Amino acid sequence: MSSEKLAGLNVSRETLDRLEIYRLLLKKWNPAINLVAKSTIETAWERHFVDSAQVFRYAPQGISKWCDLGSGGGFPGLVCATLAKEESPDTVFIMVESDQRKATFLRTVVRELDLNASVISKRIEDIEPLQADIVTARALAPLPKLLEYAERHLVKTGRGIFLKGTSFRDELSKSLETWRFNHEEYASLTDSESVILLIGDIERV
Repeated sequence: MSSEKLAGLNVSRETLDRLEIYRLLLKKWNPAINLVAKSTIETAWERHFVDSAQVFRYAPQGISKWCDLGSGGGFPGLVCATLAKEESPDTVFIMVESDQRKATFLRTVVRELDLNASVISKRIEDIEPLQADIVTARALAPLPKLLEYAERHLVKTGRGIFLKGTSFRDELSKSLETWRFNHEEYASLTDSESVILLIGDIERV
């Protein structure tokens, strides 16, 4: 991690140091609560941190509220919150994670890195609309369900940014049966078969 480039972003040495603290906390906690697959822990920098950081490239600058759904180990939301500490310090991040043990881990990272973030440890369906400018999710649910969550928790002009794998075209087709939306597709920097979907103007058919 000597480079100050991360997923095409210019980042400071201080930001890289914070992400390294995060990576070490992940490695320490993972055996007890399975934040990420055990097989990926030794390659977590590329598999989880760089993969999450690329999401930050597509978020508008100067947004007020960013909500990460089903945060798990904090990917992509808590990585983006770490990047935002210097780039967009006024942006408030909210991690939604119903698993209490994972929520405790997320709060530990927030505290250790002094991030502008909080954690809601409830089911996504059970919380009041969050009125977020950005909603993100990674490996949480099929796109039709993500659109349901996004429509509930985004402001009217908000956007969803979702990391999706090889089935994303089928998920887009399925989504169009019950939703109208605009979307953009961007190739993932970490997986040639994956994409980042930017979705806005979400409304039910």
